[in-house]
Amino acid sequence: MIFISLGKMRTKPIKEEAEQAAPKIMDELKGMGIKVIGWYWTLGRYDTAFIYEAADEKDALKVSLAVAEWVATETLVAIPREEAVKLL
Repeated sequence: MIFISLGKMRTKPIKEEAEQAAPKIMDELKGMGIKVIGWYWTLGRYDTAFIYEAADEKDALKVSLAVAEWVATETLVAIPREEAVKLL
């Protein structure tokens, strides 16, 4: 399953912390079986967009919990357009 987590940073990021935290988070997620598709900082309502593949909703929840100290997230389930069209 593909998930898109939109995030609001809880505090202003510090460059050194952001650089050090990213590899640790990526390693932790990889150990949980999460495949990262993309990770972006964004402008607008949300500060980040994190796109990933996980086995199920429970594993997706683990992602939100892993970053909860730094980011408040709203997670969406993504269905590929081709699959959604078949449901019409």
